[in-house]
Parts: sequence; structure tokens; C-alpha cells
Amino acid sequence: MVRGPAPRPLSAPRSVRRELKFIVRQQRAPHVLVMRARLILKALRGLGTTEIARQLGIDPRTVRKWKARFAEDRHVHALDDRQRSGRPNSISIALRCRLVQLACDRPENEERPAAFRDVWTYASLADALEHETGRRISTSEVGRILRFEGLRPHRVRQWLKSTDPEFDAKAKRVCKLYLRPPKGAVVVCVDEKPLQVLERKHPTHVDPRDGSVRYEYEYKRHGIQALLAAFDIQTGHVFGRVVPSRNAQALVSFMNALARKYPGKQVYVVWDNLNIHYDGKDDRWTSFNARHDGRFHFVYTPKHASWMNQVEIWFSILQRRVIRHGDFVSPEAQRRRILGFIWCWNRREKHPFRWTWRANKAQNRRLQAA
Repeated sequence: MVRGPAPRPLSAPRSVRRELKFIVRQQRAPHVLVMRARLILKALRGLGTTEIARQLGIDPRTVRKWKARFAEDRHVHALDDRQRSGRPNSISIALRCRLVQLACDRPENEERPAAFRDVWTYASLADALEHETGRRISTSEVGRILRFEGLRPHRVRQWLKSTDPEFDAKAKRVCKLYLRPPKGAVVVCVDEKPLQVLERKHPTHVDPRDGSVRYEYEYKRHGIQALLAAFDIQTGHVFGRVVPSRNAQALVSFMNALARKYPGKQVYVVWDNLNIHYDGKDDRWTSFNARHDGRFHFVYTPKHASWMNQVEIWFSILQRRVIRHGDFVSPEAQRRRILGFIWCWNRREKHPFRWTWRANKAQNRRLQAA
């Protein structure tokens, strides 16, 4: 029988009890915080220090410490660790702010000391800071400061600004076709993918121990060809043809085959602003449409916005699974491989893409360009 003084009564508002129970139920809360919350809940039920320590498997002094802290401040934040004194900062706030300011600027201009640089490195930032302030800090400290601020000045990403004056109107039309296609009509995304026929100098090696793959860096080049493809946005079906070169004649022949595939239907073709997608001197698409009873409607993506073409998504799948690590001894071997993948896709994997254009929160909710 456990003897000793009666437990000191501990109380807390009902809202605080709810917060403590919520912490205990959290699966990803820190273990120490969950343990402290359970400790306080048991103390609120009237259990003594020794009994709480026995049930939680901790030292009684730990129980007394957190009970005393909670008694001083009956809020959940009382269970957090207090600030420790530690070693005083050797780098002033002003110096940190100057480093961040440097990192947010381009390295090479009239005022900066880092010439012949397009991006910062930790070492060059340390040098520039010393040049401006006379204080030298280590490259590792530069990294810690920038990581704390979420800055990565060494990272470079590409972007392309569309200068199309009709960008909004064209984008809205493309998005409307994707999200609300005309009833009874077919919407296809058409584009061309240039192909290099590359053969590895030596066979690709697969390590039997861990399944890792290594392929030969050097290769033989057996010429180029192109894939013409049409992606049906409603079914995911891909119609493709590999041709020696992507020219107007090959594209017209491909589109004639596409017209035979959808006889008697209205067909909306979404494609980019490549020169062979326009009429040209021979009025190729006006004549093409006249031969097919005006069933085809050509919709152009905005300039520099070919990413709005859904067939580009399918091209990325083809690139990752067939082209990138492929080993082709001839153009014919590559053609058979690509057409085989198209057949397999259409038979087993075809599906429409869940396509949204994310530009702002309102647009994400409404799933349309605004």
C-alpha cells in the first residue's frame, strides 16, 4: 500500500483540458509534449506524483517539475521548453540582415564586389559580406542563416513570359474546351515530338544485387525522326505516327488519317503556334477543312504557352518510359518501340488527364481560367 501525503489538487479550465486531450490524440506531435500532456491529465484526475511516475515510466522529479510549471500558468504553452540562455550571439542582427539583403540581390552589378558571377555561393556571399562590412563569417554559418530564412540564391529556375496580347482570350477558350467540351464533338491535342535515334556503345548493365541500372555514356547517332500524336482528352486515346521529318506534308497526311478515324464528327484541334500549323502560302488547312466538310476547328494555345496542350503531358510519359533510357540500333527499331508503347497505352492504360490550370485561388476553386 502506497503511503504519503495527499496529492496537491490541480485544476484547469475545461478548454485547457480539451487542448491537452487533443495533443495526446495527435499522431505526429512530439513525444515529450504528448508525455507532458498525459502527465498533467493524470494529475488533474487526482493521481499522485509517485503513481503518475510509475504509470508513465518516468522519474518522480520530472512529474513534480511539470506539475509545478502548470500550476504557475494553467495553459498548454506551459508544457513547452523554456528559452535557454546559451552562448551569446556573435553575429549581430544587422549583420544577418545585410547578408540576407546581399543574397536577394544579383552578384554582379556596379556596386557589388562579386564580378563574373551570375549566382551566389555560400563562399562568395561570405567574401562579399567581408568586403562590405569588414566582418568575416564562416560558409557554414552563411548556410545556416540562409536556410533559416528559406533562401536559396544558388538555385536557378527557368521561366518564359508569354507576350501574346490575346493570352487571356486564347487561354479561356482552351480551358473551356478541356472542362466543357462540346456535346458530340471530339477534342484532340496535336503536337510533334522531335526524336534522336541513339544507340549505346555498350549494353546497359543491371546490377543483380540491388537492381540499379547503369548505361553507357557514349552513344552512336543514327539520325533523327519525329512523332506526330493526337491525344483525345475525353478518352485518353492516342493516335500516333512516326515520320522521317516534321514538315507540312507529313502533318497534312497525319491529319487526313485522323479525319478518317473520326468520320462525320466535329473535331476540335488544340495545338501550338508552330509555322506548319498555319495556312501558309498554299492555304493548307483551309483546303484540308474544305475536303472534310468543315468539320475541323483549329484552336491555338497562346504564344509561349504550349504547356497548355495536354499531349505534352503524354509526351513526358513517353519520354520517361521509352525515350530517355532507350537503346535504338536504327530509326525503324525506335519507330516499332514507340508504336508498341502507343498500342499498349491505348489497350491497357489510356485515361483522360485531370487537367487544371492553377494561377490563383479563385481559379483553383472554379477550375477555369480567369
